[in-house]
Amino acid sequence: MIGRRISKLPETIEVASLPFNQCLAKSRKTSVNTVLPGRMVLSHCQIVGLVARAMISRMPVWLRVTLFPAGAELIAAAHDIGKVSPTFQNKIYSALTQKNESVLSLLTTFNPEIEKQWGGHAGVSQATVEAQKVGRYIPEILGRHHGFSPNLAMYQATCGSFGGQVWQAQRTELLAQLKQALRCDFPVVNNALQAKVLAGLTTVADWIGSGSLFDDPADDRPEKIQQALDAAGYLQPQLKLDLSFIEIFGFAPKDTQIKLIAAVNQPGVYVLEAPMGLGKTEAALYAAYHLLEKKLATGIYFALPTQLTSDKIHERVNAFLGKILDDRSPHKQALLVHGNAWLKQFEMGEEGNPGGAWFAQGKRGILAPFAVGTIDQALMAVMNVKHGFVRTFGLVGKVVILDEVHSYDSFTGTILDALVTALRQLHCTVIILSATLTSKRRAKLLGITPLTSSYPLITAQPNVGELAEISVEVIPDVAVAIAHQTEANTIEEVLCRAESGQQVLWIENTVNEAQGIYKILSARAGGLGVACGLLHSRFTKADRAANEETWVTCFGKNGGVIRGQQGRILVGTQVLEQSLDIDADFLVTRTAPTDMLLQRMGRLWRHTETKRPDQARREAWILSPDLTSAIATPEVALGATAKVYAPYVLCRSLMVWQGRTKVK
Repeated sequence: MIGRRISKLPETIEVASLPFNQCLAKSRKTSVNTVLPGRMVLSHCQIVGLVARAMISRMPVWLRVTLFPAGAELIAAAHDIGKVSPTFQNKIYSALTQKNESVLSLLTTFNPEIEKQWGGHAGVSQATVEAQKVGRYIPEILGRHHGFSPNLAMYQATCGSFGGQVWQAQRTELLAQLKQALRCDFPVVNNALQAKVLAGLTTVADWIGSGSLFDDPADDRPEKIQQALDAAGYLQPQLKLDLSFIEIFGFAPKDTQIKLIAAVNQPGVYVLEAPMGLGKTEAALYAAYHLLEKKLATGIYFALPTQLTSDKIHERVNAFLGKILDDRSPHKQALLVHGNAWLKQFEMGEEGNPGGAWFAQGKRGILAPFAVGTIDQALMAVMNVKHGFVRTFGLVGKVVILDEVHSYDSFTGTILDALVTALRQLHCTVIILSATLTSKRRAKLLGITPLTSSYPLITAQPNVGELAEISVEVIPDVAVAIAHQTEANTIEEVLCRAESGQQVLWIENTVNEAQGIYKILSARAGGLGVACGLLHSRFTKADRAANEETWVTCFGKNGGVIRGQQGRILVGTQVLEQSLDIDADFLVTRTAPTDMLLQRMGRLWRHTETKRPDQARREAWILSPDLTSAIATPEVALGATAKVYAPYVLCRSLMVWQGRTKVK
């Protein structure tokens, strides 16, 4: 036999029910691996409801009023009423070391394995409240509190698989007991986004309410609710007040920074378009500090395109937090949140220990008020992914800073538009930073018709008030000489310039191409007294951090003495074009879309105070094929670059750049 067949129970079956006050929600394991009964369903549900109520009470009033209506805690409390079902009770009672035969005898005809067909006890919770006609969205919130929606197309609350009418009556009585204990009824949920927020509240409250503080069913001390929230890190940060820009960052703000800070005075969407090196990051962080100070924000999430860029910003955000947070504040560092480091590291099993690994110091991505990470973590708040609604809940009321927005492709950009719209409804403050954002893209993000194409520019769209497009001080133009060269000629020129003491940056579009160029250059650089390095995303985290530290020190703002010791060549990929403070004397780049080329040129002569060799010129060489060849056979002419960027976009960019000898 290939596999055991699991048959569905007859829909007409009626069995004696187990009273809801004898239905277990949890079991617990002793140090000698004895499995004992844990909390009953009523007790666990009531705890989760109280945790949710306490979480809401710690939120600002303006959030509670708009997103968390009275009775939201009952939704959280009702999440596990589906455990009052014969299949679940058979499963949990069968797992106890000391069997309760009188209970098990009632449940022998119910195979726990068939729970998979309807999404387990969460599916029963959903079906139960659907039958109660509690209102739109609430049944679905209960059904997906483990991260996914159950399939109930073939099941109703009174069906035989769920124990029939008698078990439904017990679940109904349990619900009545919860309403009485919490002294509230179900609220009205206004829309799908609010439903996602309440689903996130329910799941996080369940995780906290399932922690080790509540293991002992005989210990019902009320103070444990607040202790559990504190232990989970659900605490408001404590700020040092009235700090000036110069006290935090060590230099006076520029005109652009001053105007952005003044514009960001309430939740809304704000776009800063300004050249590289102008201090957009510092301006956004100080604006966030002002909102935190006025209690108009609950925290900060700083989103970037890649793990490498988020790693570097993480260091800067931590330095910022070190300045603004009181020494007694519980959150002294921002959590670093990558696509492989948040919820995806583990799956939450119902009978696991949610109070353990998930709430360890490094895994508080949702509860941490300050976090830096990749954009995908924020995007999942509006995507249909497992536990996406937990991200939605985690972003409520925060300042969300979206950096390097120009670097996202059209697919990511479409989701980003939906995210910005959702964040406004979640009473977030969205600060969008870009050096090369087009007017069309800005219009799409904000849902407006731009009135001006000025640059630099601040666009302010507060939640209350009028749209404003604010012109700022124009930065004096600088000219960059452009040349289109072959790879062979460029290799010789790079070695010659580095030998003369220049710091040269070579950016490729793929790791393999970067490795190939590095091998060629490094083989000859040593004999010329030139240092040669390689930086890309495939290094291990430790090696990448060491590489960054070395090369950012040499190429960075404070590398004056080291810089003058020898010429250097740093070869890398797109990780060099964003969020790293690198200042090159000479730039070589493989052809790329125009916005990427401009971003890369932002690494060229970045700091006016940097001392450079006399023969250095502000110049960038672009490695690009002939336009006619690129149009005819893009895969051949453009090589691996055609697999990274759309050939049409590359050819359009080639058309713009071909023959151009300088750019301002």
